[in-house]
Order: sequence, then structure tokens, then C-alpha cells
Amino acid sequence: MAEVRRGFKSEAERLAERVRAQIGLRPDVPPDIFQLADHLRVEVIDAQELVGMDSLQELELLQPGAFSAATFHLPGGRTVAVYNPCNEPARTKSDIAHELAHVLLGHEVREVQQIGGHAFFTCNPEQEEEANWLAGCLLLPRQLLLRHAYAGTDAQALAAAAGVSVPMARFRLNTSGVLLQARRSRAARGR
Repeated sequence: MAEVRRGFKSEAERLAERVRAQIGLRPDVPPDIFQLADHLRVEVIDAQELVGMDSLQELELLQPGAFSAATFHLPGGRTVAVYNPCNEPARTKSDIAHELAHVLLGHEVREVQQIGGHAFFTCNPEQEEEANWLAGCLLLPRQLLLRHAYAGTDAQALAAAAGVSVPMARFRLNTSGVLLQARRSRAARGR
């Protein structure tokens, strides 16, 4: 797994705050991912509008998780994010946020790979990690995490409240430092 460059995590937190503020979201409220996409002028399309659901389900059987979402920059400045409707809604929300993060960060497709007669567009591993991190910041902003950490909320309850997957909630709680901050605050009050 690639690591993000030094300073990126703080930059991503600030970028997510700015973007959320631009669409009028309070810093402690989960976003509507489609509102965020509209703000960024990214069309979000269900992949079954492009290929049959049978094909998507067959791909999922052959290679589970092979396709979650992809972003295409089309002629005329049109940007389209296509997502896999076979995934759970919480996972889809994360997938779309990941694609929006690529757009916000200006990531470009690095190469086209052919697998089984199908073309796949890839970004480099560092860009994938950056998009993962920023997606988490967009979906679960620090103020929302702090509110839940101080309340003693676990990852499952946070996921349910924010409409994200449990792995995404756990990732943000564990990597953002809010759990440690809440523990230290409780310990200081207990003295």
C-alpha cells in the first residue's frame, strides 16, 4: 500500500472543509454525495445505464470488487463518474466520494490496461491513496468525527448515522486522531 506525501493529510482535511463550506454544509454534518458531485460539475451515472446488469453481475462473480467506480473526462469538458450498482449504498457513497476526490485533486489517468479483452484505466498508487484519504475527509469531516468520538460512538453507530460503510467509519476514527483526542480530554476532566 502506498503512503501519501508528507503534509497531504492536513491539506486534504482543509480542502474537504473548503469544498463543504462552498456548498453550505456545516462542518459536523454528513454530505449528500450527489449534491457534492453537482457542485463539482460531475455527472454521476449508474453503470447499468451503460451496460446490462447481467454483465455487471457476471463481472462481480468473476472478479469480486473489480469495478467500483470510474471517472471519465469527455470532450467538451464533461466529467462523468460511473458507479457499480451491485455494491451496497454505503459503499457506493464511498466509491463516488473517491472519484470526486480524484477530480478535486486533478488526478489524470496514468495508463490503460487490457485485462480479458476489457480496457481499465488506472491511476498510480500514490494518487489512489490520496483519493482514499480525501474521500474519507469529504464523507466524515473532522468535526463530525469529534462529536461522535466525544460521545463515545463506535464505528458501527457512526457508519449508520453518516450513511457510510463500517470500514470507512473505522478508518476515519482510527486514522484521524479523534479517538486519542477524546480519550485525553476525558482523562484531563477526570483529574
